[in-house]
Amino acid sequence: MSSVKVESVVKEHAGIGEGPLWEESDQTLLFVDISGQKIHRWSAATNQVHSLKTGDTVGFAVPRRSGGYVAGVGRSIVAVDWTTQKVTSLVNVEDDKPENRLNDGKVDPMGRLLAGSMRKDAQTAQVKPGSLYMVNSNLSVTKLLSQVDISNGMDWTQDLKTFFYIDSLALSVDAFDYDSSTGHLANRRVVYRMEEGEGLPDGMTLDADGRLWVACYDGGRVVHIDPATGKRLQTVSLPAMKTTSCCFGGPDYSELFVTSASLGLDPSQLHQQPQAGHTFRVTGLGVKGRPSNSFAG
Repeated sequence: MSSVKVESVVKEHAGIGEGPLWEESDQTLLFVDISGQKIHRWSAATNQVHSLKTGDTVGFAVPRRSGGYVAGVGRSIVAVDWTTQKVTSLVNVEDDKPENRLNDGKVDPMGRLLAGSMRKDAQTAQVKPGSLYMVNSNLSVTKLLSQVDISNGMDWTQDLKTFFYIDSLALSVDAFDYDSSTGHLANRRVVYRMEEGEGLPDGMTLDADGRLWVACYDGGRVVHIDPATGKRLQTVSLPAMKTTSCCFGGPDYSELFVTSASLGLDPSQLHQQPQAGHTFRVTGLGVKGRPSNSFAG
């Protein structure tokens, strides 16, 4: 077992850092601050962070094949032109649910965007007010799941037959059969149930071996899970309790980047966790991740 090292690379205190994604072409880490209403790009080469204000909560940002990004801002899927800092609305979801907002989003290998919603104030959530949507390249929107509390982490197996998904308050990581031609989901099952002290499952990513890395909100850790056995293989502890999401990046996708949150911590907790809200780089895991996908629309 190689020695695992955790270091803080983005030392800004995000309210809710989320959605890290490695951009191979520029060797940059793209991530958002949901409550801070910003999209950030951190350059590994220069250690600089460049940011764009979104004007509302931003759940995710992903690259777009035609250039720039698409992001989930409020309840809209928007186009982001990084060079001009211009944000243009493409399609709205949930116009009938003003108390909701978009949360985690990820692009499947076919270039379709999956994005989920949740109530803005999850603590006072009614019964499962969120949904999971698929945005096709022609910007048509299909609802894949309803009755979701906090739509969160997602990823696909290499063969596209299985989709992994997290509804945080269910305290489990679930799998579905995935129809790669339509995006249709079937045969939902639990692959991992959170244990005492692990917190809420949040964002996640698959490594090249098809195993899961799940960020544990209020757990201060990322857990490495074998979905075939449902067993936890490893725990990586982080110096921030509100661990939110993770992705692989860096040389050969051998580094794990982990975002965290500081929102909701009281002054004594912030004193105990001076790195809350930072983004971390974990090296020495001995595994590699896979490149992200770009939205085809």
